[in-house]
Amino acid sequence: MGISSHGTPSGSTSNIINAFDRWQQQLQQNLLVSAGIVNVIAQTAASLWDAYSGLLSNQAMILAMNSSFVDPLLQYETQLKIVESSFKMAFAIPSLDKVKEIGKNEDDQEDLENLYRTILNIFEDTLLILVSKDLYKLQILKEMAVWMSEDNLYMQERAMVIISRVLSFASRKVKGYTSVDVPCLGVLAAELSLLCSHADPSITQQASLGMYHLLCIAKCQNADIAKNESTKYDKPRSHCFLPSASDIEFLPKILQRDKSKIAQSVGQTLLPGLLTDFVWSLLMRLSAPDQTTASEAATILKLTLEYYAHKVTMVSKIVDVIYKQLCGNASPIAKQAMLRVITLLTRTSPKKVIFQLMDYPVPADNTLMLMWQAAGSESSVAPLVLKTILLILKGKPGAVEERITERRHFSLDTTNMMPVAASQALCTLLPIGSYKKVVAQFFPQLLMALMLQLFYASNLRLMTEDRTFYARDALRVLLNCSGLQQVDIALKRENCWNQFSQALFHHHGVYLVAKTLSDHNFPQFPDTLHYLYKLSMEGPRRSEDNVITIIFLTELLNNFFKDPFPEEFLVLFRNWVNDSDPAVSKLSLQKIASMAPVINEIENVCSLLISILDAFLSQDKTVVIRALMTLRRLLGKLDKVTYSSLCTRIACSYCPLMDHSNGGIRSMAIRHFGELLRDMSQYTWMLNDVVFGGLVPLILFLEDTEARVVKACKHTLEICASKLKWSTSYLLKDEHYSFELVVLNICNNLLISHQKYITDLISDTLGFLRSSRIYLRRGSVILIGYLAKLGGHLLLRDEIEVMLEAIDRVLWDEDPVIREFAEITNKIFMEIAHRLTSSNIKQSFRRLFNLIYIKKLKPLYNYNLPKDLTGSPMGIKGSTYKGRNGAFGEEDLEQANYSSLPCWKLGQQPFYLPLGPSSASLTSGPGGFSNVDKGHQLLLQDICIIIIISVGGNKRLIQSHASVFYLVAALHFTPTLLSQLPALQTSNSSTRCEDDNFAEIS
Repeated sequence: MGISSHGTPSGSTSNIINAFDRWQQQLQQNLLVSAGIVNVIAQTAASLWDAYSGLLSNQAMILAMNSSFVDPLLQYETQLKIVESSFKMAFAIPSLDKVKEIGKNEDDQEDLENLYRTILNIFEDTLLILVSKDLYKLQILKEMAVWMSEDNLYMQERAMVIISRVLSFASRKVKGYTSVDVPCLGVLAAELSLLCSHADPSITQQASLGMYHLLCIAKCQNADIAKNESTKYDKPRSHCFLPSASDIEFLPKILQRDKSKIAQSVGQTLLPGLLTDFVWSLLMRLSAPDQTTASEAATILKLTLEYYAHKVTMVSKIVDVIYKQLCGNASPIAKQAMLRVITLLTRTSPKKVIFQLMDYPVPADNTLMLMWQAAGSESSVAPLVLKTILLILKGKPGAVEERITERRHFSLDTTNMMPVAASQALCTLLPIGSYKKVVAQFFPQLLMALMLQLFYASNLRLMTEDRTFYARDALRVLLNCSGLQQVDIALKRENCWNQFSQALFHHHGVYLVAKTLSDHNFPQFPDTLHYLYKLSMEGPRRSEDNVITIIFLTELLNNFFKDPFPEEFLVLFRNWVNDSDPAVSKLSLQKIASMAPVINEIENVCSLLISILDAFLSQDKTVVIRALMTLRRLLGKLDKVTYSSLCTRIACSYCPLMDHSNGGIRSMAIRHFGELLRDMSQYTWMLNDVVFGGLVPLILFLEDTEARVVKACKHTLEICASKLKWSTSYLLKDEHYSFELVVLNICNNLLISHQKYITDLISDTLGFLRSSRIYLRRGSVILIGYLAKLGGHLLLRDEIEVMLEAIDRVLWDEDPVIREFAEITNKIFMEIAHRLTSSNIKQSFRRLFNLIYIKKLKPLYNYNLPKDLTGSPMGIKGSTYKGRNGAFGEEDLEQANYSSLPCWKLGQQPFYLPLGPSSASLTSGPGGFSNVDKGHQLLLQDICIIIIISVGGNKRLIQSHASVFYLVAALHFTPTLLSQLPALQTSNSSTRCEDDNFAEIS
């Protein structure tokens, strides 16, 4: 190297220096690279060592836990965390090629490769150990697929190899199992199906191989179930149906990138529960950020459900998830796929899908309307969709759900608003062109269902300012879709649609719809009538349903049939008469009443009338009133033969209503009872028992506080008196009316002509003593007193004790007048009891005497008597009689003995009154008798029994030359009775008894 004269290096020297600098810099760079390489080698070696040692440690913990008695769920969760840690260590190491690069020679590379493979084998062996102990832990493979997709840095191909090997091991292992339960196959199949279309061919190959082994395990599960379902006589067979060797080579290949084959194989092989997991997992993948994954999931999902949707369970939950995802920011691919899923699920599970779609808040949002359209988009499912909606429309909106009848997802709101949602859904579905034929098929069902929903909605006031009246709108859509546009226009002209929201208008609105349809001769009439008849014949339904059905059916029948209706429909109206809903009963009775002009043309008119009588027992007073009016109208047109066959039963049905709590019903029942007696004047003999059965309320309700009831009682009593030939009508006139005198008159008439009913009348009257109404208790005390006074001889000692006990309770009544009258009545019974003897024979003879000796009474209670009795039929106070020698009263007549013989004494004149075959010429007095048959004289104890017999049963009068005696009834005794009584000895006498010289002022 040369140096210049100035002491600076020469040119050649400068070049050498520059070259040296460059070499020095290069050397420094090489040294830095060598240091980096050494550092990378060190890091790689450290990561391999850490992974190796970590995997060994984790494997030891897993093995230790596998042998412990830890809770299975806790054990699985803990092992899953350890496996996840091992997975990240094993698959985060560099690839095998990079590991080999750090080897200095072939031996180093071989060692590194062995370490690398050992690490992966440890992880694989750990999985094999877990799966060999419990196939349930194949679930870890599904988690591996998820971990693998989360980070592309992981060795995905190597992970798929391990998954495939573990599945291969498991498929071989299940061959020896008698029972196979691997619940994770569905979700694992979903992950593998997506990987079968991966961009990396090596991953696709391993995924398809893993899918093949998974399907083999699933087939073994199917075989196990089939084995359990087979009979015990089946021959033993393999637990697993594995394909042949050629199939093993071919099947994995066809699963690669062939989504149709994947969907077909999975759908055919997996059990319903596993297939549901498969569908659910793919559904979740539709929302994946990776559009490729979402598209692949959508394709496989649709292909699977296209053929195997019937195997999917948890349909309601799937629909609910779809709704929530559609409400979010779903991608167009996911949105289209989920709506298609709704369509495919509706094919096989329409009820579950529709029920779930109706369980969302009303009104429906745009998302829900899209789902409705998807559910009803195919014409093949339209009948199933409408049937399900009709089932929902049978519900009552706003009602609280008492029990769950459908296996579906329920909202937290316990009130049932699904019918409202169904009505809104019909507004969307009915106009669809593919529904036209189905709408025509279901027109009657839809029509009546919407009419019912209109009724419910109007009652609950569901229509508000911001809520559409969906049932009304759906009905209008139905009419327009069924070619009945003119009906819709006519109803709109009548302002019917606007008034339907008013609850009071609804019944009239139903009538208007039915009438307008009839006026336009709607072609669906035969089908509608048939459906209404079927609907009416079905089992118990809501009473509101019956109301609408009756109104609609009646109007249709009125327009297309003449009265009377065909027997098939009359049966319906007859059954409705006694419906639990008063509105139904009244509507039926109203229609039956309108058929009065043709009542005799009805075949089973008796059963129709009996059903009306049964309505008398209704708890609703308006039903009873309507039944009374209907029956009276029918009886006015009924032929007498049929009338007479039912008159007794009808009359008996009126009697309980005479004591009804409602004054209107009492007055109608009493008045109609009298009208029946007037109608049946030719058959009075048939009604005697019924007349006397209703006599007590007819008398007592004369004191009713309601004028209409009093007027009805007087009207009916006048009819009864006329039929029984009593002289009571005069006393029933307002100007002569006195309750006590009416009672006295009736009791005297009873004693003369109908003594046999007195005991029953007393018994009937006792029931009114406990009435809450004062006038009934007061009247019953008076009536019982007179009946007992006149008919006490008919009562036995036991009967009197019962009656005394009943009267004793009234002695403490809150009303002072009743207490006063009760004391009088009680005294009467005490006197009757005192006169009774202990001998039954003596009681019988006394009863016989009182049958002969008739005693008229004077007023006992002086209750509201008129001040002036002159001119009244009861104008004489006491029973006073007049003859030639003056007048006498019954108090002047006493019992006495004359000439040691019993006789009746009037003042100083004794009378012997003989019994003979004729009263034309008989003698009496202290000289004996002439023309007397001693065999006919009666003697009872110390009393001489006197009977005058006259021809024709007329009442006879006896009079002597000195005075006048008493009026007696004509009675006849049998020869057997007379022969058992001793004869009365008589003396000679010329006293004469004549017939016609007697006059009674009364």
